[in-house]
Amino acid sequence: MLTKDQINFFDENGYLVVEDVLDQTRVINPIKAEYSALLDELYDTWFKQGAVAVAPEGLSFDDKLLIAYQARCDWFQPMDISLPGDRVQDDTPMHFGPAVFGLVTSERLLDMVEDLIGPEITSNPIQHVRIKPPATNLQSDEIRAHITSTDWHQDRGVTLSEADNTIMITVWCAISDATVDNGCLQVIPGVHRDGMKTHCPKVQTAMADGQVDLSRAVPLPVRSGGVVIFHPLTPHSSLTNQSDGFRWSFDLRYNVTGQPTGRAHFPDFVARSRRDPDCALTSADEWLAMWKAARARLATQPHINIHRWDGESPLCA
Repeated sequence: MLTKDQINFFDENGYLVVEDVLDQTRVINPIKAEYSALLDELYDTWFKQGAVAVAPEGLSFDDKLLIAYQARCDWFQPMDISLPGDRVQDDTPMHFGPAVFGLVTSERLLDMVEDLIGPEITSNPIQHVRIKPPATNLQSDEIRAHITSTDWHQDRGVTLSEADNTIMITVWCAISDATVDNGCLQVIPGVHRDGMKTHCPKVQTAMADGQVDLSRAVPLPVRSGGVVIFHPLTPHSSLTNQSDGFRWSFDLRYNVTGQPTGRAHFPDFVARSRRDPDCALTSADEWLAMWKAARARLATQPHINIHRWDGESPLCA
């Protein structure tokens, strides 16, 4: 649970770093094993197809990621814990495994969320894995925020307007150590009290220039198993990965149950309820089934845009 000082710090600054939240044995290691098995399967298929030239024997997880990335084999979407914001097909890959479900429903993590938004907690479907290669290895046309550095934005700004009054927080979970060198998060403290900023459809959806003082940015390094919690109106971005290794994290969102998620076409679930404990989802298989059903439905429907900004604001000129 969070202390009174931690809660006060969050309220004042719009963010909070908490170390040693996710147990290495029970949460982090199972995620690494689950993703290693997933990548092994993907890489073996690509090698058999001739899409990658290097045989898998003797390669590490990072080796396979980098070789596949350089060969333009997409491991991101098959590893992501969401469907994409562009057109969904009935075979669009995604990943909803038991180890990730264990992360999303981690008791200690939910304890902190409860301290900030109350005991009726919904797992919001705006969630992603981020496994970021060294900047020197990025392709020149790489624009995905989940792969390259993330532009300045507010999380409220990348939801639909239906969730503008939703009580929501983001929990950014470090799987590997996040350092200034390998591209940790950075925030502008206190700006969450100033409301929504105009966002523009730039390379990524990002805040229009000149709305916040970027010289006040604070980097937020955190060790593996630690988390960064931030308010949906806290401006944040990531630094560039200047290291020679990958930086791995998940960003999860939670909102008060019954309030709009901001992405209603994707499935949410009750992660905790003190009022009705039996309504909380406890099955990773059911979680996967919900997303499979959403994928099948969305594949037959017109595309739903996940962003509200059209670039018409003068600030976007």
